[in-house]
Formats: sequence, C-alpha cells, structure tokens
Amino acid sequence: MSRYLALLVWLFAGPLLAADCPNWPAPRAERELTALHERLSAWNDAYRRGGVSPVSDAVYDQARERLDAWRRCFPELAADAPPPSTGPPGEARHPVAQTGLAKLADEDAVRAWLARRDGVWLQPKVDGLAVTLVYEGGRLVRAISRGDGDSGQDWTRKIRRLPAVPERLTGAPPERVVLQGELYRRLEGHVQAAAGSAGARSEVAGWLARAGLDEVPAGEIGLFVWAWPDGPAAMNERLAGLAAMGFSETARWSRRVAGFDEVSRLRERWYRGALPFATDGVVLKQGRRPDGERWRAEPPGWAAAWKYPPREALAEVRGVEFRVGRTGRITPLLHLVPVTLDDRTVSRVSTGSLERWETLDIRPGDRVIVALAGLTIPRLDGVAWRAVERPAVAAPSEDAYGPLSCWHPTPGCEDQFLERLAWLSGDSALAIPGLGPGTWRALVEAGLVKGLLDGLALSPAEFERADGIGEVRARRLAERFAASRSRPFAAWGEALGPPPGWDAGPTTNWTTLVSRRDSDWRDLPGVGPVRAEALMAFFTHPEVRALAVRLEAAGIDGFSGAASRLPAQR
Repeated sequence: MSRYLALLVWLFAGPLLAADCPNWPAPRAERELTALHERLSAWNDAYRRGGVSPVSDAVYDQARERLDAWRRCFPELAADAPPPSTGPPGEARHPVAQTGLAKLADEDAVRAWLARRDGVWLQPKVDGLAVTLVYEGGRLVRAISRGDGDSGQDWTRKIRRLPAVPERLTGAPPERVVLQGELYRRLEGHVQAAAGSAGARSEVAGWLARAGLDEVPAGEIGLFVWAWPDGPAAMNERLAGLAAMGFSETARWSRRVAGFDEVSRLRERWYRGALPFATDGVVLKQGRRPDGERWRAEPPGWAAAWKYPPREALAEVRGVEFRVGRTGRITPLLHLVPVTLDDRTVSRVSTGSLERWETLDIRPGDRVIVALAGLTIPRLDGVAWRAVERPAVAAPSEDAYGPLSCWHPTPGCEDQFLERLAWLSGDSALAIPGLGPGTWRALVEAGLVKGLLDGLALSPAEFERADGIGEVRARRLAERFAASRSRPFAAWGEALGPPPGWDAGPTTNWTTLVSRRDSDWRDLPGVGPVRAEALMAFFTHPEVRALAVRLEAAGIDGFSGAASRLPAQR
C-alpha cells in the first residue's frame, strides 16, 4: 500500500469474520453490549411512539442479530440482561392483538413452510405504518397505532383526516368490525427493485406527526387492509366481505398460490414490477386461521414474511483511507468487513467528502449503514452505532493539496500524481487504450515515470521493466504513445488537466492560452471571477509551462513557441 495514503487499518480486537466472537476483555465486552442494547432500545422507542424507526427493518434485524450473537459470545454478561426496551406502547389497547410476522430466511425456509400448509394466499408486504381500525354500527370509532401489538397510541383524530380511511362502511357490515392494515404513501409506478422504499414509511410518519395535516398530504396516504380478524373463516369470503365494505384493494393484491414456484414467480413480479406502494417482501397466509380472540402480539404459525433482498446492510469499519484526487480534493474511503447486498460483496464505501467524514466522525470499529445506489454503487447512509473504543484518525491537511499540487510522485503526492496520469490517458483526454491506473502505478513504482509526460519517451524495453508488462504489451504501449503524438491540441491541452472552461476552439493554441489576461478569461462563456482566477493560475504555473515546453520539443500540434512565451500579466 502506498505511503501517501493516510490509512489506518484497525485490527478490531477480534477476528475479521463477522460470525466469530470478538476477543474482548470482559470490561470492554460489557460496554460494547450496553452500547448496542441502548441503540436498539432507542430505535424501538422511536418505532413505538411514532410508528417509524430511524433505520430500515433490514438494518434493525441485523443489529438485533448482532446483539444476540454477542450475548452468546459472552453468556456471563448476558445472563441477567433484559431484552432491548421498547418504550411506552401507548394507552389505547387493541381489541385484537397485532401479531407481527416471522421472517423466512431463504427459499428452503419458504419451501418448508409451504410443505406443512395448504390453502395458502400471497399478499405484498406493504411498507407503511400499521393501524387498527374499529367500526361500530358502520362508523369509525377508534384508530390505534401498532405500538407493541397489545397497545398503541390513539390515532383516531389523525386518521379521520385521511380520505383513504372511510368514516362509514358501505353495504351491510356487522355491528362491530375490527380491521388491521397499513397506512402507506401512494406512489406512481413504484419499482421496488430499482427505487427501494424511497423513504415512503418515514414520509407518512412525518405527515401524521404534524399538529395539522393538510389536505394534499392527507390525500397521498393510502390504506391496505391486511386482516379482518373476526371476519369469515375462509379467505375468499373475507376478501369479498372487505370489498363489500369498501376495501376492494385487498382482494386485488391477494393471490391464491399452489406452491413454491408460483410464490417465487409472484414475489419476483411484484419486486421488479410497478406497484402503487413501496413493499419490502411478500406475506404468505394460510387461508383459515384462528379467531381474533386467540391472536397474540407475537408471530403466528399461520402467516410469515419472505422479504426482498436487503438494500441496506450493517458493516463494521476496518480502516479509514484518505484519497487525493487529481484536483486535490480529499475523499475519505471506509474499508469494511465485507457484507453482501443484492448478491454483491461490498468491502469499501466513500464518505463523499472530507467534511462529511468529519461531521460523522467515523472511525475503525464503528458500525455504518451501507446501501447500493442505482443497484451498483455502494453508498454510505449513516452511522448505526459507534464502538466504545475508538482510535484516533488523522486526516491529511486540505492546505497541502490543490489543483496545482503534486506534479511528481514525491512522498505524500503519489495519489494525486497517479490521478493526473489516469486523466491524461483517459477518455476525456488522449484515450490511450490499455493504459489505466494499474499500469500507471506499475510504471511509477518501477521508477520509469516521474513526470506527467515521461511515457512519451519510454521504449518497449523500458516498459518491460515494469511489473506485469511483457514483451507484447510493452511494444503495444510504446506504439500507442507514439500514436498519441498526432492527437489534436484540444486533446493534449485537456491531458494537462486544466480547469473547465479553457476553450480549446479550432484556432486555440498554447500562445492563445498564455496570452489571455484575467479579463479575457471572464469574457468566455460560463467563466466567472473564480474560474478566471483558476485558469490564470493554471496556465501561468511553472510546472504547466515546463510541460508545454516539453510538448513543443516533442512536436505536438499547437505548442509551438511554448519555450519563448512568458506568463500573461494580470
């Protein structure tokens, strides 16, 4: 690993495999378990009070599994520890307990669940806020948030503002009707595989938390009824009854399934197809189930969830690396204990900027939340919780780097210099095939490239001295560098890496550029005072002038007279 990287790799007390027990002394183990216990309790409390957690279900489940694993690793510390607290559930008691759902881990678990049951139905697992609705004489009399499943908050006044929740049932309903369902954010053509949950649940929670709910957001909240606990015993009769009372959407999104293949096919269709709401999986239900009076606030045996692949994962930070880009921008990169997201292994993620890293204060041992942006690029979504022992991490000084620093691979400059080389041979400049960052690194480490234009003078025999470059490839690289000499001035000008807006028009050459004054730069389209100053600084910089002189000597088009030109005066 290069010396210029301010990299701290944290050998985090224990083995790197997440399944192993950390090698902590008892005092530290106690502090780590307490920190995670408190974080889970805080998430639980937020969910019970407001119906939404600060983290996704996937992240919560992973954190809970981590706590359980640590408790098994340190049984002497976990023996008397209570489960994470849930916070006050609320004062309104559910007339029928909200049961929750067991989660089926994989295809084998789904097959096993189906093998023991018949008359199974499938519904999308709508991602929203669970609510209990109580109707008496056909009129809405009570609405209760999920809470802990036994009790919740009285949401009656809030729910009455929602057009999706009827004040009066249609048809001829029973005298008392108890319904359980999900308040969701209406979405147009939502594709879960591409967009994830899009913060839909949090948005609904935010709207309901307002003192006054405006007409527009109220109309954006839909209702999906997923249970009529005391309705008819058979599912098809319950669906018909719900439709008669005004809840036809339930029947639309309920399918009788014959076996695993059909379940898997429907799940995939709903995951990758357009739906009117966000979902995080599917729910398998046995058509017949016990009466509501026998329900408990715990996962039942007659229903289970098969969730979609997690779009977020918890990852342990192993180290923090600071990379310096071509323009001197410093980007912190987190090295992670590898995690899997949507069949992709993620072992590192960028914080985006040095300022964001400083704000988040991420250090080795911390647990962070990572996701995939656009299904391919790892994205840092935040810090889940921090390790109790956090080593110091020193970032490089921003004052040490800028657009005009690091024209040679001197100590501390290797990173930015390599970025300059990669830009020179990249598609935006000379577009030299087969010459990427790895090849440049090999040439630099072999001592063959110490300046931006050194590749022009290398012979095939010299290329061969670099690690990994054989005779055939060396000859091709020499040929491609020779061919690059005929590239136009615009390509070579861009290869030097000037700020945007330098304007390599058909008549522009080196003499034109170095003759421009500050006012001349400002006259160009899109160039303001700051950009003009940057362009003046670039084209009058001694390193840039020396490169231009070398290009003139190499016979590159447009650089004639570079040796005799002086920097323009302000």
